Amino acid sequence: MINRFQQLLASIRPVDMSLTGHIQAHLDDLTKPQGSLGRLEQIAMKYALATGTTEPVLRKKKVFCFAADHGVAAEGVSAFPAAVTPQMVYNMLSGGAAISVLSRHAGADLEVVDMGVNHDFPAHPMLRGRKIRYGSSNMAAGPAMSVDETLQAVMTGADLAIEAKAQGYDLLATGELGIANTTPATALYSALLGLPVDEITGRGTGLDDAGLVRKVAVIGKSLETNRTRLATPLETLAAVGGFEIAGLCGLILGAASAGIPVVVDGFISSSAAVAAMKLSCKVSDYLFFSHLSNEQGHRAVMKSLGAVPILDLDLRLGEGTGAALAMQVIEASVRIYNEMATFSSASVSGKNS
Repeated sequence: MINRFQQLLASIRPVDMSLTGHIQAHLDDLTKPQGSLGRLEQIAMKYALATGTTEPVLRKKKVFCFAADHGVAAEGVSAFPAAVTPQMVYNMLSGGAAISVLSRHAGADLEVVDMGVNHDFPAHPMLRGRKIRYGSSNMAAGPAMSVDETLQAVMTGADLAIEAKAQGYDLLATGELGIANTTPATALYSALLGLPVDEITGRGTGLDDAGLVRKVAVIGKSLETNRTRLATPLETLAAVGGFEIAGLCGLILGAASAGIPVVVDGFISSSAAVAAMKLSCKVSDYLFFSHLSNEQGHRAVMKSLGAVPILDLDLRLGEGTGAALAMQVIEASVRIYNEMATFSSASVSGKNS
């Protein structure tokens, strides 16, 4: 498994920046004042570079929602019980979850990936069974996962991205589901980006003041308990991550390897993106951060990364909801690039010289 993982990292290439001039010239030739479509033009540029072409296409979109349970939930860090994780998986499969609605609205396929839910699901066409274990271990008492389990989760995600490429998908989005997963995400941000736990820990599913204090203490204890296991990004992901976060990290790495842009959802998905970027600095060329989460700490994370999310709608649900919405903005940008007339081809006068 470690050999496949190393080969995956070695296969990720930076985008071909030599295409920038051609892409920019086309954007500047569109029938509008140069730069007047603002970030839509920047998004079109990034998408074209990520797909490695001056003639980008966006035909098929897919949202992957990775699900898993977390042993740290036993520490009382969530306002909801762990039983909600499988219940929400069923809600997604029946089409009633927010991500179900927004994926349909975006014209994107939705697939739920069971990486480690503490439940056995019957077969379903929208469910991919990739369970590694029935939930992670309690990271406050030791590592959440072994390194081998983490590699298995990462490579599972990578394989799904590479498969999606073969199936003709042009744009992927990350989503997640798992009670208590803002706790490992926060721990990962602190360990990987050096952000203070007390400043980036939020209320998650709605903790009261006492619950928030307890959550900060649990994250601090988890980092201290696993202090000697935080030497590398992979070991850190194993120690204080989760199966769905590791799977999403792999999806992002696999997509970058295959040259597919990825739309990153909110607070938890961004922790998977940070882990992926720490494993390969080239990954950022392929990432769109979809929205600024309402979850405390996400703004600090985005500032640390120098990232400007596409949307700011006060969302904090997860599931991939912000990513599904941002997919539509990205698609609009690509359509602008491809479908607007140019000064060269239309009978429209350019700017006075």
